Amino acid sequence: MREAILLVGGQGTRLRPLTINTPKPMLPVAGVPFTVHQIMRARDAGITRIVLATSYRADVFASFIADSDLGIEVVIATEEVPLGTGGAIRFASGFLTGGSEDPVVIFNGDVLTGVDIDALITSHESTSADVTLYLTRVADPRAYGLVPTSSEGRVLQFLEKPQTPEEIVTDQINAGCYVFTRSVIDSIPEGKPVSVEREIFPVLLAADRAVMGVVDSGYWLDLGQPMDFVAGSVDLVLGNAPSPAVTSPGESLILTGTTIEASANICGGTTIGKGTKVGSNSEVRASVVFDSASIGSNVSITNSIIGQGAVIGDSCVIADSVVGDFAHIGAGNELRNGARVWVNAELDELVVRFSSDK
Repeated sequence: MREAILLVGGQGTRLRPLTINTPKPMLPVAGVPFTVHQIMRARDAGITRIVLATSYRADVFASFIADSDLGIEVVIATEEVPLGTGGAIRFASGFLTGGSEDPVVIFNGDVLTGVDIDALITSHESTSADVTLYLTRVADPRAYGLVPTSSEGRVLQFLEKPQTPEEIVTDQINAGCYVFTRSVIDSIPEGKPVSVEREIFPVLLAADRAVMGVVDSGYWLDLGQPMDFVAGSVDLVLGNAPSPAVTSPGESLILTGTTIEASANICGGTTIGKGTKVGSNSEVRASVVFDSASIGSNVSITNSIIGQGAVIGDSCVIADSVVGDFAHIGAGNELRNGARVWVNAELDELVVRFSSDK
């Protein structure tokens, strides 16, 4: 048996207002909750049992899993108080069934990746590692913690975000997926907040434990910001990012029960949610539209997210922006450059020509 823990307890504050009603991992990406993409990739890598480490809006996960058959055993572990990454892993380990020397895969709940999970586990076992980290290379590593490795793949340091060019000693970063030997998880303190990145990993290095890094050059994207969330969904729909949950990549993904006028143009990897209506001469390009939204006529939506049940009036222009669930945008409004409209908000006709979250 191969087991995994999926960390899905965060509140997703960077994605608000989308996460007011729905926890981030349960937001629909390319037609299904993001968690489904991760669970199905784990399943296809031979993992037979996965523990969801939940906290915020745990009821949403429980309801969904109870009604789903994803071809893998899914167990829910709910923290009463948030425990951080390390504390959440330790808490969820109580729901594992394997032995002390078995490998346990840990996934962050907001990373879309094409990492070869089976190869990561195989590398962990063949090197007798205590922990193996999935690393990826990025063009600009200044926003990330750096993880330099030796020629044998042994992790040398965990470096905070570099502030000067001299501090950029590698382009390798922690990509948010690990393999732990179960006994290492058991050594994490119980019942208290612990950061695996700031506390557990540095302690293991200081103790000269075998912490290994595997660089995988496949697809990787952190979906924590709205525009990255859109980009991830678009890449899945177009087939640029791998997921067994997307069976027919194409220019768009249009779910059941939609009403789309013949003159409307849905393109660029857009997803149109169930029961949504799109009016005549409207274009929705490279965007995510959740279920039961209503988009009027002569509307232009580009690189944006339209929440569940939101109403977009005629002749609106929405670019690089987020409209929350059940918001009403009156006719003729323009939202651009990072504008965010809150859940249930109402904008009258022609009140906004330009907005930003700055």
